[in-house]
Amino acid sequence: MPVTVSPVTARQELSLLWRRGDAVPIMVGMTTLEARTRRRPPLLTAGLAAAPIWILLAVVQAATRTGFDLTRHPVSMLSLGELGWIQISSFVVTGVLTLCGAAGLYATGAGGVWGPRLLGVQGAGLIVAGLFPADPGFAFPPGTPDVPGTMSAAGAVHLAAASASFLAMIAFCFVMSRRFGGSSWAVAGRAGGALLAAGLCWAMSGAAGGPLAMFAGVVAAWAWITVTMAKLERAAQG
Repeated sequence: MPVTVSPVTARQELSLLWRRGDAVPIMVGMTTLEARTRRRPPLLTAGLAAAPIWILLAVVQAATRTGFDLTRHPVSMLSLGELGWIQISSFVVTGVLTLCGAAGLYATGAGGVWGPRLLGVQGAGLIVAGLFPADPGFAFPPGTPDVPGTMSAAGAVHLAAASASFLAMIAFCFVMSRRFGGSSWAVAGRAGGALLAAGLCWAMSGAAGGPLAMFAGVVAAWAWITVTMAKLERAAQG
């Protein structure tokens, strides 16, 4: 004897499956379509967490570390002193998260050729910058002479790695902004890249307030990069 399924019961079951996120076979004529609840790839989700973690830890430390002045000292110098392990961990962890984001963007195909590569350079630069701390100077940590000393080998590696990371961020902003045509979001991307470039030049010139300008540029560029990663992933999923 054939079993009759109530249309209401069938609809309820379908609704339940959708809420559970299971793949649901839907019969349309003779064609079976598989409806899936789309989830963001875990690697990409990890990448989206990098900027908030790095920025939050930098702001909290800048406000609480004795002797630290963001108008005089770059965030990198938070890696020094007894509490330096916090910023070192921040560099390494957010670098790993950024590499995860690069892998996730590559897996979705959303970032094209250069998006994942530039994120990869940024992430690798952050990790190396964490493993090789900046040199002390400008009276930080407290007790350090108020003038910069001779750059150490570790300091030189840190400077090169951080610079590579910053340049990759700038390039990402300009390269990926082209995907948004003449939209306001594209303009925001170019502005973020320009702000970071200007802040980097300002800081390297030794002018007053340079570290603060560079930090503001990093925040602007990295925020744009983070939101853009999410936008590209959503666009790739349709």
